[in-house]
Amino acid sequence: MADEAYRAVFLRVHPTGKMVLSLTTGSDGKEAEYARLVGEELGVPALDVKVVPADTDRFGVGHGFNTSPSEGTSAAIVSTAEKIRAKGQLLAGMALGASPESLEWSNGAWVRADGSDPTQVKTVEEIALYAHGTGALPPGVEGGLDAQTVYAD
Repeated sequence: MADEAYRAVFLRVHPTGKMVLSLTTGSDGKEAEYARLVGEELGVPALDVKVVPADTDRFGVGHGFNTSPSEGTSAAIVSTAEKIRAKGQLLAGMALGASPESLEWSNGAWVRADGSDPTQVKTVEEIALYAHGTGALPPGVEGGLDAQTVYAD
């Protein structure tokens, strides 16, 4: 039964831009690799990503998740980072007074796709602070900058 249970990753981006990646699975020795993967996906140094395996503070005890290490963890991390980027694009559009569709992800920041104004750039760190209450939110978008992926493999 345990092999059929789901696993989860949760990525929280703090207002400082520092991140915590919480896993339901126990340590598999790949935590540095996971931090590097988050860093590559979101344009931050891997040292700014704390990885917490078997995070019972986040997921609790007896939660029903499979806690054995998984080959699917990396794909789940990429999926979670994509969710962060998608929400970040909405927030960057609001912060820049631009439509989110007019922005593209480049070198760890959202920039105007047409290149018309090179100063129109918002990094993940800037959007993390914005998402935690320093700016207006788009309609229907909650504050904060975190995401979760639940997966089975």
